[in-house]
Amino acid sequence: MPKSAKRGYKSLTRQRQAHETRRRIVEATRQLLEAEGYAGMTIEAVAQQAEVSVQTVYAVFGSKTGILAELLNQTTFGPDYEDTVREILEERDPEMRLRGAARIARQIHDAQRTGFDLLRGAGVVAPELARLEEERESIRYERQEQMVVSLRGTKRLRPELSYRNARDILWTLTGSDVYRLLVRERGWSSQKYQDWLADTLVRSLLRDKLLQSKRSSASTHE
Repeated sequence: MPKSAKRGYKSLTRQRQAHETRRRIVEATRQLLEAEGYAGMTIEAVAQQAEVSVQTVYAVFGSKTGILAELLNQTTFGPDYEDTVREILEERDPEMRLRGAARIARQIHDAQRTGFDLLRGAGVVAPELARLEEERESIRYERQEQMVVSLRGTKRLRPELSYRNARDILWTLTGSDVYRLLVRERGWSSQKYQDWLADTLVRSLLRDKLLQSKRSSASTHE
């Protein structure tokens, strides 16, 4: 076997081993949270449950917060999320893309609700939860950039909106605070939230189709 092929094979093997180690640590954390609560989820206990060394846990995640962040990432941005994003970005109609963004927001917040409920039930302290939620919102903002870029390419964004403003509006309307107020505080169903959000995103970010059609027609006849 050529040296380059051997190196590639060894690299792929190491990647698989690293992925499996991460998976075992996160799964051990989930089991400990459910059985022992946050107090019982020590690094030592996680290492023992995952059958790895304490040093390995620190090397992979750095701290308990790092493990919890990964647990929430896997809950929130799993394969279903990736499939939905791919499907929506392939949609040519900008209105349908935004309605898809509402579906993604619902999917994220429903999943995060389950994840955070687990952490709260396990006794994770409020400051820790707040930091984790801030991280999730920051990740969500970064992941939405592709959506705004794709919408801008269709030339359907409202002309008065800058790229930054459009991105901020999308992030704010699809944020966890709006979901919490409507679904958790006011008792809306997830579907009602998604329907409202879809209509609100379209009205807030896209210019009216009829108006755009008239402008295009006028420019053609000038």
